[in-house]
Amino acid sequence: MARSIDVSDVNIYYGDFLAVQGVNMTIRARAVTAFIGPSGCGKSTFLRSLNRMHELIPGARVEGKIVVDGQDLYDANIDPVAVRRQIGMVFQRPNPFPTMSIYDNVLAGNKLNAKRMKKSEADAIVEKSLRGANLWNEVKDRLNKPGMGLSGGQQQRLCIARAIAVEPQVLLMDEPCSALDPISTSAIEDLIHELKSDYTIVIVTHNMQQAARVSDETGFFNLKATGEPGHLVEFNPTTKMFASPDNPATEAYISGRFG
Repeated sequence: MARSIDVSDVNIYYGDFLAVQGVNMTIRARAVTAFIGPSGCGKSTFLRSLNRMHELIPGARVEGKIVVDGQDLYDANIDPVAVRRQIGMVFQRPNPFPTMSIYDNVLAGNKLNAKRMKKSEADAIVEKSLRGANLWNEVKDRLNKPGMGLSGGQQQRLCIARAIAVEPQVLLMDEPCSALDPISTSAIEDLIHELKSDYTIVIVTHNMQQAARVSDETGFFNLKATGEPGHLVEFNPTTKMFASPDNPATEAYISGRFG
């Protein structure tokens, strides 16, 4: 069941350094939200705060509220591992587990959750997830071959299959196409369109055209100056952001005058 995410007054720290300041937004369920902005302005840091991966870095912490389904993810009683199960992550570079087959890669998250399952159940999850990632027809005859033997674009779709196998509500994608060729990028973008009917999707991208193509809403992050925290400049429907943004800085970035 896809969920919306309500973010209020979020500040993100690395030790004493305030990296991202004062973010407020509502990320809609069953929609694609893109984060754009120049390098180093906190987009990926903010993305990682949405499933409590930021705090895996020593000294890192998050203040403020991130609420999913009425529950603050940073509440003291919430298990961060459970949060990461609900809110999956796909990284910039495809990262299949090198020693595992395609089949075992898909099931890695399910096994981590210590679910014992029958072979028939495992087979069903693998097929459903690979179909969901538009990869089944390409790999169904070599499921026991290593995941690393696939092309870069196929590896990234395998990582998406692995993420959706545990049935999360939200999928976070940190520049999922930046290491891929144009054909693979197009396949991933088509897949994002299909997945949004079942998931809430948040994507960080440096590619302005990609944000315009795949997202329903866009958040533009920026820095006031070097050493200052990143902040959310504007958050609007993507069509509005690219046609008539509210903020002159957004227009300057989108039109390529800086960044």
